[in-house]
Amino acid sequence: MKAISRPRRAAALLAAALTITAFCAADLIARSYPFGPRTRSVNDLGNQYVPFHAHLWDLLHGRADGGLLVNWQSGYGSSFLPDLGTYLGSPFALLVAVFPRDEIDLAVYAITVLKTAAAAAAMAWLLLALRPGRWWAAGLLGASYALCGWSVADASYNPMWLDGLVALPLLCLVGEWALAGRRRHLGVLIVALAWIANFYTAYMATIGAALVLLLRLLLAAPPRRQALAAVGRAALTVALGVGLAAPLVTVIYFGTEHAYPGRVRQFAPVASEDLLARLLPTTYGFGSPAVYVGITALLLALALPFHRGVPARVRTGWTLLVLVVTLSMQWEPTHLVWHAFTTPQGSPYRQAFVLCGLLVIAAWHTLSHGPPDRRALAAATGLLVLITLGASRSDLVRPFAWPVLLLAVAGTLGGLALLGRAAAGQRSRLAGLAVVLLLGAQLGETAATSAVATRLRLGHMDDYEPWGQRQQRQTDAIEQADGWPRYRTDPGREQTVGNDPMVVGGQGAQYYSSLTSDVLSRTLTALGDGWTSRGRNVQSLDNAVTDAIFSVGARVHSPPDPHQNWFPQDGHGVTVSRQDVPPLVTVRPAGAAAHAGLSAFGPSPYRNQELLLGTRVYTVPRLTVRTSVGRVPSRSDDDRPGLRIGALPAATAVHKPTVTARCPAGSEVYLWAPHLSGTARLAGATAQDPTGRFRSDHPVTKIAPMQRLGTVPASGRLRIDLSPDKTSMIPDGAVGCLDTARLHTVVERFRSTGATRVTVSDGTIRAELPPGSRGTAVVAAPRIAGWRCATGDGPERPAGEYHGLIAVPLNGTDGTSTSLTCTFHPPGLRLGTAVGGASLLTLALLGTLTAVRRRRAPAPPTTAPSRERVPTAL
Repeated sequence: MKAISRPRRAAALLAAALTITAFCAADLIARSYPFGPRTRSVNDLGNQYVPFHAHLWDLLHGRADGGLLVNWQSGYGSSFLPDLGTYLGSPFALLVAVFPRDEIDLAVYAITVLKTAAAAAAMAWLLLALRPGRWWAAGLLGASYALCGWSVADASYNPMWLDGLVALPLLCLVGEWALAGRRRHLGVLIVALAWIANFYTAYMATIGAALVLLLRLLLAAPPRRQALAAVGRAALTVALGVGLAAPLVTVIYFGTEHAYPGRVRQFAPVASEDLLARLLPTTYGFGSPAVYVGITALLLALALPFHRGVPARVRTGWTLLVLVVTLSMQWEPTHLVWHAFTTPQGSPYRQAFVLCGLLVIAAWHTLSHGPPDRRALAAATGLLVLITLGASRSDLVRPFAWPVLLLAVAGTLGGLALLGRAAAGQRSRLAGLAVVLLLGAQLGETAATSAVATRLRLGHMDDYEPWGQRQQRQTDAIEQADGWPRYRTDPGREQTVGNDPMVVGGQGAQYYSSLTSDVLSRTLTALGDGWTSRGRNVQSLDNAVTDAIFSVGARVHSPPDPHQNWFPQDGHGVTVSRQDVPPLVTVRPAGAAAHAGLSAFGPSPYRNQELLLGTRVYTVPRLTVRTSVGRVPSRSDDDRPGLRIGALPAATAVHKPTVTARCPAGSEVYLWAPHLSGTARLAGATAQDPTGRFRSDHPVTKIAPMQRLGTVPASGRLRIDLSPDKTSMIPDGAVGCLDTARLHTVVERFRSTGATRVTVSDGTIRAELPPGSRGTAVVAAPRIAGWRCATGDGPERPAGEYHGLIAVPLNGTDGTSTSLTCTFHPPGLRLGTAVGGASLLTLALLGTLTAVRRRRAPAPPTTAPSRERVPTAL
């Protein structure tokens, strides 16, 4: 056994070392973080994964507001367990704890590198388990798999997907053990860990491993009974493993059921030239299948059908499997199967890593039977030429790809030719030179491919600065102002990333997740909030009324993020404004319904805010809107309601589109224009008055939040000057003028009748109410599925809803309810726990039965000679 495992360990170590070297060299070439000035935090890496890892760091160090059940920092209180399973389920994620908090970007980078290296080591180990061969070749191909196009182009900035890259070879190993009837418990554990780490890519990896297992059975052609027994063992292993992961998987499933619906996309396969192009080094294109595995692996896989040293059944089987999986990526029914019957909103080829793995395994079957001869190499080279000719028509092949391709082909062909001569003549020097050529070609082309992907991603995706002075100043300001749970501290409207509260602290509305709840997004949108990512990235809403509703007693104000360069800097530093707000739990009059849903909301966010507040505080005046040439704008002719305002030419300095109205003097002016892109200023405003900064687009993936512009002058007449940077819409009822004195009166009433003490611990809220409280207790948190509440010593019941917030009717009308307790029960956790418990019990029973059977089996004669290990049929 030691003799067998020694080359596997060597191959795994070589694969990991090659992977780390190429990965880091690529970032050095691209001058990307942490080896250069360019940020690597693009798209969801900066918006989601780094913030979620920062929150995990806070949880592990006891500094987070909330726990495993509820994240009180985001979305005014969001369910955290589904997010934990989606973004942080990997065992590698725990490594954030050993890094300093202000090096969270470096922590995520290190985790990404380690995951990729682990995938390389796992594939190298699998290859030698499938068939004996050269350990260095297994290490080389293991690195080819780990640094495939899908890994460097797609998963490197979606690090949670890398767990699927690790899972595929491990699950294939589990299939090998099932064939041999060994290591059932270890197999179940690996399946469970894979599905816990990231169930989405684990699902795809499980399909891929099942295809490999079925092919292995077909090639071995065992008796039918043995084949069925092997399939049964594999199916039982997967079922028990998934069952053990059920407490997390079911919570994620129900979390998606309650999430804000994303855009429904129709799958459209890419052109064949684009598919062929992505097999070549240094090609890149978002939304195309990144199936590059390196020229060495590709040439070996192409040589497999022509390698006469490989049994015909093996050649035919693996070649057909690669072709079938390739075609399945381009056909909508099988595309849906790969993606759990839902076309993803981002890249539609997230299963590409499975094809990359199959190409590498096919390449291994070629090389492990001996280097391909000249005939096989010539045929493979001819196929590569045809692939290149087809790919040359694709825009994804850029000029710099050709020299990299030529050098990689030359190094690979030279290395394989030398390896063939060395094998024929047993010359070690030629073999050593061949290894150097193959390793050098692999390192060079892979580093170049990864560097190109890094640079091109940065050019077409949103990007975000890593932790720096801006975040540190915001964190310091929040720590000084924080008063949770007496009141919330919002990190502010001028966000740095889509999840600022998890990065810099505080407790705000801002929240970005694939599992953003429907009730949160719809409630905040009805109140005038903005969002991006089609409603799943809700933003901070800087508004005095919503601050009172959600108990935001302190708010951080920062200048626009200079890294984004969306708007000019205003010269202001980080400041904190404070205001008196009601407690987290308020008591509404007896007439307030405890089961009023979101359907009561109307088109005006000002009236919707008043509905939640319980009284009128806004004047919503009639508006006069004019274009920059003084004309009445036309009505919108698309799905954005309102009057159409054209983009303001850059040279225009005097005449701008305007909105005029009359409001009570001294009231605060707010502008609600969700489909405005640009800036807005109140005429006559001073440098100290705010500038409304609006960002929206069409087709609608983002809308702008309501913003405060200043104070109505003594004349009562106000004019708002608009500077749109693209065609925008001004809706009816866009302006609201807030009576701050009336709002203050409402706040004081809520403070006098609201909770006298509120405590929050993870998934539990406890509030002490004034004696004689009657009506409905309203908790300033979204009524997401899972909340149950009780008053006094009464039983827990599902919480009611007060226009999107948690509501609890107080017992009777005699005012005896003086305490309130609400606890959060993540939907699906009870079911998942039951399934997990049943799986654990089944596994224990099977282990016990196996042990009993072994004890009852007759012991072999002590004089019998030791038997040699009989290899399996496979």
